[in-house]
Amino acid sequence: VQVVESGGGLVQAGGSLRVSCVASGSISSILDMGWYRQAPGKQRELVASITITGGRTTYGDSVKGRFTISKDDAETTVYLQMNNVKPEDTAVYYCNAEFLGVVEGRDKYLEAWGQGTLVTVSS
Repeated sequence: VQVVESGGGLVQAGGSLRVSCVASGSISSILDMGWYRQAPGKQRELVASITITGGRTTYGDSVKGRFTISKDDAETTVYLQMNNVKPEDTAVYYCNAEFLGVVEGRDKYLEAWGQGTLVTVSS
């Protein structure tokens, strides 16, 4: 499984931005996809995630009510709609996919990460 992000950029505080993540490879093995972010000098944190089956969503406390994660019907693309952004949302946003793979003949939960897309919010 591979994931590639797109859509980052510069946005003013209070504005909106949408980032996308496209998955490829053994997409039928993907269990859930999510967005994480990492700001300079800070640890990577969960922004939002969504299960492929059922579409159950989870959000980080700092983005609840402002960000929305969704997926397309083909379940190959996940979107993160960011509304009412704040300067503290400035970070590199990484897409993550959790999937079931085979390692040394055994089923194993694995992760794929994208290279990240930079979101900068100006005040």
